[in-house]
Amino acid sequence: MTEEIEFILDSTQESMTGSIAHLEKEFLNIRAGKANPAMLGSVFVDYYGAATPLSQVSNINVPDARTITLQPFEKKMLHSIEKAIMVANIGFNPMNNGDIIIISVPPLTEDRRRDLAKQAKSEAEDAKIGIRNARKDANSEIKKLEKEGTSEDICKIAEDQVQNLTNSYIKKIDEHLALKEAEIMKV
Repeated sequence: MTEEIEFILDSTQESMTGSIAHLEKEFLNIRAGKANPAMLGSVFVDYYGAATPLSQVSNINVPDARTITLQPFEKKMLHSIEKAIMVANIGFNPMNNGDIIIISVPPLTEDRRRDLAKQAKSEAEDAKIGIRNARKDANSEIKKLEKEGTSEDICKIAEDQVQNLTNSYIKKIDEHLALKEAEIMKV
């Protein structure tokens, strides 16, 4: 195969791997009833005038499946962190005991579990769209090479390889989704 086609295949695979990585990151933000530091990933604290991720101003620990504790690096940040969690509107009610902030993760209701499963399906579908877009881009590049004189057989083989990549990555997305749905629906 030509170098151009190898490059197209490599960049397509890289793009598809990026879609999977993004999906995994999004799945971390969908809580499944168990306490997880990633649940607070979207919380930013006003730290001397700059919006700073919560993980950069405190230690985040998970002592058990239903509790998250935050120990600020500076004690005066307690109220700012507590306020930031409330403002982030992620469904948590922080409790401040003067030294640390304790968050009790409430158990999920059946309706909430279904909503989270729908959200997971939506994220998976977005990832599949990313995979399909990568396939479309690769196929249009291959068609361009064919018009520029690359052998039709080589282009057909390359298109088949792109389709095989697409199928394998869509299968990976389906596997991730099945695992996440099982995690969400487990009581």
